[in-house]
Amino acid sequence: MELDGKKVVLVGMGRSTTAAARLLLHRGARPFITESADGPKIDPWRAQCLEMGVPFEVGGHSMDAFEGAEMVITSPVVPVAADFLAPMRVRGIPIIGELELAARFCRSRIIALTGTNGKTTATELLRAMIAACGHTVDLAGNNDRPLSLVALPDEQPEFVVVEASSYQLETADTFHPWIAAVLNVTPDHLKRHGTMEGYAAAKAHIFRRQGPGDIAVVNADDSFTRAMEAPADVERIEFSLSREAPVDAWMADDGFYLRGGRIAKTGDNPLPGRHNAENVLCALAMLAAGGFDRAGLAAGLRAFQGVEHRIEHVLQDNGVDWYNDSKSTNVDSLRVALESFARPIVLIAGGQAKESDYRVIRDLFAVHVKHMVAIGDDAPKFADAYGDLSPWERAADMDDAVARARRAAAAGDVVLLSPGCASFDWYGNFEERGRDFKRAVHALCGGTAGADMS
Repeated sequence: MELDGKKVVLVGMGRSTTAAARLLLHRGARPFITESADGPKIDPWRAQCLEMGVPFEVGGHSMDAFEGAEMVITSPVVPVAADFLAPMRVRGIPIIGELELAARFCRSRIIALTGTNGKTTATELLRAMIAACGHTVDLAGNNDRPLSLVALPDEQPEFVVVEASSYQLETADTFHPWIAAVLNVTPDHLKRHGTMEGYAAAKAHIFRRQGPGDIAVVNADDSFTRAMEAPADVERIEFSLSREAPVDAWMADDGFYLRGGRIAKTGDNPLPGRHNAENVLCALAMLAAGGFDRAGLAAGLRAFQGVEHRIEHVLQDNGVDWYNDSKSTNVDSLRVALESFARPIVLIAGGQAKESDYRVIRDLFAVHVKHMVAIGDDAPKFADAYGDLSPWERAADMDDAVARARRAAAAGDVVLLSPGCASFDWYGNFEERGRDFKRAVHALCGGTAGADMS
């Protein structure tokens, strides 16, 4: 792609667009950022723009901002079909996302994964196992590191693991992973995609540009992923925990298998829960199918310690274990978290809902939750869904929520932050929410970290 001297308008001021602006500057383009909001939340990104010398506007998208644009790059949260972009579409100006831009300059071999739940754990595991096999590897995409930062330097790693969201994949045209996988598809982002079929179709874009020599991996236990098709000349791998039908990869009592050959022993997996077994099986199948050293994969798995904000143990206080599951942003993530514990749970949940039906897990809630502390804008929705199943109360902020949860918990219980909602009512992202929870827990409780989950 030739960008020298071209004006490129980036819509939205945030992590991905400021990273894209750096890449554009490196390639000789003239980036301009337009942002609809204003205020303290964008101050870190405003500072980056000033440091780079990238011009910008805030508080609205003016028509002047798009004058002379030869390309538009949207933040993942900005739909390509947004009304204010209509003049660009009429003029035939390319509208792409940061992931697509970066992929055009990425020389590393791309291993990509998407899914509603588990993709952060699975991609972190993929990176750890590739490194354990002795290769240089980076992790980017729908996390703290946009792919543009991997594509920026002249020297790039052998491999890059990309965590891809449905929003990013919507605008991915030439994005071409060597190995790609879809973990699962459960209700999420339906305001954006309209239907589950539309959401699944966006996820399936991860396979669209694959060809001979590439590998597509799907979860045979999920009806939406099982129905996804890759191009005819792509090797297709189906994995399953249930093994209700013949599949290529599975988990048995003694280990994880690909086409009859064991990749790793069951005891090599340090991560608890069925959901993590699915993550591990998918990651192992991807890399074993790609020819990575199986001893290295098993070693990388054994050393893996999980990821921040996903059922992360914070500390133990007077026999109560505190867990941070701020990554739980939908009802299915909340379900997975509740299923991970055999002990009574004091649940902190709520936030900015996503048009989900929270009542679908009432039976699970009734079995696992002894007390609920509701937080955020949509706390009343949680009260409506579960208020008759256990005692509940509403908290004014995270410190209040932690204090209320501590009073409700007894030795042997688990206090679990698993919001089941987006974080944007109180926080800029789920990471900020999780770190604030951990701060509040340490401030109130102290204690010793490292207890095992049971």
